[in-house]
Amino acid sequence: MINLIFFLEEPSAREMLKGFIPRLLSGYDNIEASYIVFEGKTDLEKQIVKKLRVWNKPDCRFVVLRDKDSGDCHTIKAELTQKCFEAGKPDCLIRIACYELESWYLGDLSAVEIALEIQGLSEKQNKRKYRQPDDLANAAEELEKLTDYKYQKISGSKKLGHCLSLCENKSQSFNVFVEGIKKIIK
Repeated sequence: MINLIFFLEEPSAREMLKGFIPRLLSGYDNIEASYIVFEGKTDLEKQIVKKLRVWNKPDCRFVVLRDKDSGDCHTIKAELTQKCFEAGKPDCLIRIACYELESWYLGDLSAVEIALEIQGLSEKQNKRKYRQPDDLANAAEELEKLTDYKYQKISGSKKLGHCLSLCENKSQSFNVFVEGIKKIIK
């Protein structure tokens, strides 16, 4: 049995992944996912070494997911990689959502349309700003406005996890995340 352990900075990421990961892992009977949620990115970065060091369950694969926010993606990834190395777990998969989790949702407006029951959103996917949602520094705000405030961080993420496409997303950081998961479970 492979244990896929996600270290997350916020509850909304857990809610999305609880719906998304089982669909991604469909066909793999020997994988179990767990979600460890921290109280923001500062808490995640502060506690990750300690949490990883004491983890002694066999056959674990770790995934650390953090928003880029206003930071530098390469610097954030390097710092998290160093912390995983310090903890004795150098093979952790580190993934950064650019700029934030909502960028992944804006990359699949068909899923947003279905999850939040809003007609016509998928037609907007070809608008310039939704073709490259990782470039939007205010994705959460954009998603709220686009959905006329029907999107709420936790409940919306929970619904979207069940609808996000496994292979059709305009967010490059989402696609890199999916490919990374596929790679570590093989």
